[in-house]
Amino acid sequence: MKPSILLTGGAGFIGSHVAAAYVAAGYAVTILDDLSTGRRDQVPPGARLVVGDVRTAEARALVAEGGFTLLNHHAAQIDVRMSVADPLSDASMNVLGLLNLLQGARVGGVRRVILASSGGAIYGDGARLPTRESGTKLPASPYGVAKLASEYYLATFAQLYEIETVALRYSNVYGPRQRSDGEGGVVAVFSRRAHLGEPLTIYGDGEQTRDLVYVEDVATANLAASRCVAVRPSSIDSCAYNIGTGVETSVNQLASLIQQSARRASPPPGTITHAAARAGEIRRSALSSEKAQRDLGWWPRHSLRDGVRATVEWLAAAPHHQRRVTASRVSA
Repeated sequence: MKPSILLTGGAGFIGSHVAAAYVAAGYAVTILDDLSTGRRDQVPPGARLVVGDVRTAEARALVAEGGFTLLNHHAAQIDVRMSVADPLSDASMNVLGLLNLLQGARVGGVRRVILASSGGAIYGDGARLPTRESGTKLPASPYGVAKLASEYYLATFAQLYEIETVALRYSNVYGPRQRSDGEGGVVAVFSRRAHLGEPLTIYGDGEQTRDLVYVEDVATANLAASRCVAVRPSSIDSCAYNIGTGVETSVNQLASLIQQSARRASPPPGTITHAAARAGEIRRSALSSEKAQRDLGWWPRHSLRDGVRATVEWLAAAPHHQRRVTASRVSA
């Protein structure tokens, strides 16, 4: 009998890649997504879609009554800027939504819960790079606080109800299907603007760094987390894994690389401009994935150059409505 998985946010950017990996691996996949940012056409063939909000009683009942062995939670409010402007709304989705599902998982006998967490957001500035899971936690935004609180809730439910839990602390994920109006989507924003010959706007001096990990590598990390040996939490870090490359890339370097890739298939890329830095953004980020390599047998397979090229090529082939650049701007 196929393992049965409920994947929240599975119609979105990262979630749809994770869903496709699960289907290809032979899992029975049910996706719960409110389609606020996800798309029906990104749900892979073979997966069942249930449209709904993770905070509702219906979502809790789905987890409790669906006979799932695994809950993989990717649905989230991911805009750091929005979390700064409206921390109550951010916490409603990112903390209360998780708690609602955990209550259903407890009743329904779900054996394992995987949480899409955030390495860049929970460590904050000042951590030694590349940051290990034991690094100091000092979030610079309510979004990071919500993700950190979610990990503590996971650890608590693991102790109270013996649910196996895994937190995957992503670095900056990029790749095909990423929205250009979503927080953390600097590769998508830059790629689309370069593809259309429009200027690339960098917030701050551009020397801030990010650890950029390709979305297909993230999908394989989720498969590994679904199969790994369970660890009883002695701290939130014992059941957490950084999913990143360990390499710092400055936003200036990234903009240059994207322009180079876009020249192969686009009009001449636009110029690079700078604007004032914005609140809530960390200065430097790189995550050590040594623990994931050791415990999960996972490491990133895609180089940044290859991943950027694949993203730009996807944009060139994508339907017109997916290539449009919105008025929103992403800080980096």
